[in-house]
Amino acid sequence: MRFPDTFLIGGSVAANQYEGGCREGGRHLSTWDVFKFDPNVKGGQFTISYDDMLKASFDTNDDLYPKRRGTDFYHRYKEDIALFAKMGFKVFRMSISWPRIFPTGEEDIPNQDGLNFYRSIFEELHKYNIEPLVTISHFDMPLDLSIKYNGWENHKLIDLYIKYASCLFDNFHDLVKYWITFNEIDATIHIPFVGAGINPEKCENLKQSLWQGLHHQFVAGARAIKYAHETYPDLKIGCMSTKNLKYAKTCKPEDNIQTIMETMEDASYTDVQAFGEYPYVLINKWKKEGIHIKMNEDEMIDLKQNVVDFISFSYYASLVTSADKDPNALASANLLVGEKNPYLKQTEWGWQIDPVGLRYSLNQLYDRYKRPLFVAENGLGYNDIFENNTVHDTYRIEFIREHLKQVMIAINEDGVDCFGYTYWGCIDCVAGSTSQMKKRYGFIYVDQDDFGNGTKNRFPKDSFYWFKKVIASNGNDLD
Repeated sequence: MRFPDTFLIGGSVAANQYEGGCREGGRHLSTWDVFKFDPNVKGGQFTISYDDMLKASFDTNDDLYPKRRGTDFYHRYKEDIALFAKMGFKVFRMSISWPRIFPTGEEDIPNQDGLNFYRSIFEELHKYNIEPLVTISHFDMPLDLSIKYNGWENHKLIDLYIKYASCLFDNFHDLVKYWITFNEIDATIHIPFVGAGINPEKCENLKQSLWQGLHHQFVAGARAIKYAHETYPDLKIGCMSTKNLKYAKTCKPEDNIQTIMETMEDASYTDVQAFGEYPYVLINKWKKEGIHIKMNEDEMIDLKQNVVDFISFSYYASLVTSADKDPNALASANLLVGEKNPYLKQTEWGWQIDPVGLRYSLNQLYDRYKRPLFVAENGLGYNDIFENNTVHDTYRIEFIREHLKQVMIAINEDGVDCFGYTYWGCIDCVAGSTSQMKKRYGFIYVDQDDFGNGTKNRFPKDSFYWFKKVIASNGNDLD
């Protein structure tokens, strides 16, 4: 089997973990620039107290905050793009740093240095015939908007986002065809500060604030789509959520009821953006929990009339769920925690490796939405051993090989319309959940440790040359 000739295959990164240059070219801090690296913190680092956030906003010792430096794409983008081209990338999924365009989020005029920087990147990509796929908001809204408005809890963020998104469309419509409105929009509910700049300490009713913030994001995304479709009809705008694939622990009916209810709630984030209305499972949830979302008729019309062109998602692992959860048998999968699956292996960070689950997910999503699909994130974090200027990462090759096989089966045997795949963290960057460098994903090793020490020089791993062969054969050669 092989991929279709038009299949877009390449790599994926995010500005907040990779770009760096946090104070250069007029940029201000973003929400993820407030997290320090702490080797004593285990698991995800997604929350911060309001006082610590304020202290970090005034702290100019950027060496303490890994995401402020990333792995220096800001200065090395031409070098990196040349390496992506050497691998044969057909697509590069990246994000734009909102505070690099509107430093505080409230400026009337965009930062021209920021616009020039991204235009240079897009032109460099096109020089090598690499299609850019751009996420408008990927966990790095201007920190000022979180401090002043508590992020997306405030209705004002809708207009500020539209100003930002329309600015990007106006400036880059000639260079970028594919756009994603929000990265993993469900993060607003799971990790609200990272996903929406909402600090729980500032919320009178946390659940109410989170769902209200999510509604604001849905409306903003729909209005961005409306502007793009009316102004630049050739643009394709997609949504992106975490694919939280869950299996029932047993064939016990109660376990299956639990699984289907959790699956429907997980699907609801994409439902709103694909169908233009809230599903009954959410409406019922709000009713039972006393949540009352403020929404008006114009917003509901915009949601209904401006749905996405394609569905993109992240897929790293699957989970098991049951009616009677076992707290002593837990496993992680990106933003969520569930029960371990005895049939699957786990990574060093406790994520279960389930390639077949990607085929399952593709079929599940295509059956539900009947829209083109794009696998925006899929990857393996590992503590690579760097020796003799390379990494022998056979484990990463095996991981990608088995997942790509399942994508091909979904396309060629199941009939799923999947038009692309981007491997997450195609070059080593600062880990989103832990702010460390030890957890590496890339095909390209970056000489930088958890504390920022190192030359930042780039070195291809074994997987670099293997992925190059995969792309050149259009997936026919996976050996």
